[in-house]
Amino acid sequence: MSDRGAQTREKLVETALRLFRDDGFQSTTMRRIASEAGVSLGNAYYYFASKDKLVLELYLVVQRDHRDQALPLLREGGSLAENLRIVLHSGLDVMTPYHGFGGAFLQSALPTTSKSSPFSAESANARAMAIDLMREALVASRQRTPSSLENQLPTLLWLTYMGVTLHWVTDSSPGQRRTRTLVDGLVPVVAKAVKLARLPVARSLVGDIAVLMTKVTAREEETVR
Repeated sequence: MSDRGAQTREKLVETALRLFRDDGFQSTTMRRIASEAGVSLGNAYYYFASKDKLVLELYLVVQRDHRDQALPLLREGGSLAENLRIVLHSGLDVMTPYHGFGGAFLQSALPTTSKSSPFSAESANARAMAIDLMREALVASRQRTPSSLENQLPTLLWLTYMGVTLHWVTDSSPGQRRTRTLVDGLVPVVAKAVKLARLPVARSLVGDIAVLMTKVTAREEETVR
């Protein structure tokens, strides 16, 4: 892509995200995005075939910003609860400007066939970045995990974050205060569960979780291919 093409693409993304924030997802049309970005509608569709494609770009922008904000704050040798709290709160900080169109976006992203779903093949790059951030939190915490869960635990933590995100989208409290309270109460529970997973008494449960995650991961890889 030429420098001019890259600039046009970046301008479209910047404009779309601003309009999504200010006016909502449903009311923002490709025509308006193109007009405010100063490009023709045909040119806009050349770079992004639909609003769903722009949503996928939003995922990448959010994940990059999330990593940039969270990684410098992780405490080397800190507790998993502490570092997981940093990651989850940083994620909410980054998403805060987009809360206004969260409900409308959720209606678009929830169907299993939606390309804008965070679980779709199209969002694989953003998802991989998010899971890798969870892995970084585990590494910084020097968290010992059962060998059978070593590969799956970052994905399990990301799924926990997805649950928090779903709550955040529907949270109407001022500043999404209830979601912040949820994070503060949830991270110690998750950290304790990870520690308990190392005990012999939990070996069977851990094995079941590992098998389930292996099956889910295999299905996801097949979808991506």
